[in-house]
Amino acid sequence: MKKIIVNADDFGRHELINRAVERAFKAGCLKSATLMAGGAAFDDAVKVAKKISGLGVGIHFTLANGNPVLPPEEIPTLVTAERIFHDNYVKFLKRYLSGKISLTEVRSELAAQLEKISRAGLKLTHFDSHQHLHHVPGIIEIVLKLARTENISAMRVANTKLFDGELDSLGKFFGRLGLGSLAKFAEHAAHKKKFATPEHFAGIVAGESVSENFLLNLIENLREGTTEVMLHPGTDNKILQDFCRWEHDFEEELAAVTSPKILDALTDKNISVINFAELVK
Repeated sequence: MKKIIVNADDFGRHELINRAVERAFKAGCLKSATLMAGGAAFDDAVKVAKKISGLGVGIHFTLANGNPVLPPEEIPTLVTAERIFHDNYVKFLKRYLSGKISLTEVRSELAAQLEKISRAGLKLTHFDSHQHLHHVPGIIEIVLKLARTENISAMRVANTKLFDGELDSLGKFFGRLGLGSLAKFAEHAAHKKKFATPEHFAGIVAGESVSENFLLNLIENLREGTTEVMLHPGTDNKILQDFCRWEHDFEEELAAVTSPKILDALTDKNISVINFAELVK
């Protein structure tokens, strides 16, 4: 049987992302989102999640390009002089590989993120991470143990296809190649601990947006099993691009997952739209 999970990352990062999640659930095929504990619109996202019955909410563990939950002085190896996480996964990994990141601090910060969401009263369906850092050896073991403490039994595996989206630079080529290798390692570690994972991953990981045409092609060629589609929908490109400092087409992704063509195609192909909770039933 063919199933699809459409997951919105960065839930809680901005209220315009939260509005997009709500709209995409009510009028589209989005049934899952992952929540940033350190997001500026965290409280608003919690209200949205509690209001929408049937939305599967996971945790979007964050170690780069965001705000920590713990006081910065408690996690000095993870933050900059501005008391925020380092800008992106490249900077984080350079520090990590050179021994400048404390795994004790990683564990403490991620535990605090999980505890914050738990205190908010949400039952989590799964976990993933901002910029896919949960795939990194050393970090994957930490997040699997933390997930067990909250009875989370499912995880994203961002086993991206090398040729999904544009390959217009060596950076994108090696980025996808490296992520694919780390994803296989993380998947093996998760399965060893009896975590469920979708069989396939279809998000575009190099910054391009998931378009209507991308989804139509995916649906037409969907493989047996469950496929997760990662996306970052939003309602206003100008505001969100300035806020996130990211030239992403948030609006295109919202339009894609609420497109009548997409909804009709899913129905015509008899594809079940689920969230991660159904993956572990």
